[in-house]
Amino acid sequence: MSQQRIVVTGTGAGVGKTVFCAGLVNLLGANFWKPIQAGLDGETDTECVARLSGLPSARIMPERYRLRTAGSCHFSAEADEIRINTDALDVPDTGGQPLVIEGTGGLMEPLNCGALYIDVFERWRLPVVLCASTALATINCSLLSIEALRRRQIDMLGIAFVGAKNSETVRAVCEIGRVRWLGRLPWISPLSADLLQAEFEASFRRDDFLL
Repeated sequence: MSQQRIVVTGTGAGVGKTVFCAGLVNLLGANFWKPIQAGLDGETDTECVARLSGLPSARIMPERYRLRTAGSCHFSAEADEIRINTDALDVPDTGGQPLVIEGTGGLMEPLNCGALYIDVFERWRLPVVLCASTALATINCSLLSIEALRRRQIDMLGIAFVGAKNSETVRAVCEIGRVRWLGRLPWISPLSADLLQAEFEASFRRDDFLL
């Protein structure tokens, strides 16, 4: 299989991107990279993906920026007295192996005073999976995110939902946004690697993520 590189972004923070990424790397047999980690107290997102996916360290690309302060990227960078250089965010070479890249926050997450995460995604020109909650408020956020990606002519593989079943909300987003529904990952409690793998394989098809 030719190298497949996928960006996973979300409608905002806390929608379940990290857990989704942990399931996706297993489904695709992929490597993982989170370019920017904001907050180093407790388990980082990269460490969470490693724990839930069982990925060996050789398949985890180190973060380009590790910011001590938790918060949005630009806030954390300013608090740590670091300026994020978006030109330094180049996709790492994985030797032809698939790669899942997790963005921080949403598309309009500021990285510094002059750049947003979507600016980086536009430069990369990689296909995007949009993660969204199934809660009612997701309709507005999801449609705005879909519109922002289309305005930048960034290819979307589709939208993946995380949360409780909400067929009306899912249908509204997919039909109005004219976007492909990839599946829904339910909240898993207690969350474990085995349960995540089982739920992910039941909810998503590998072929839907391949170009």
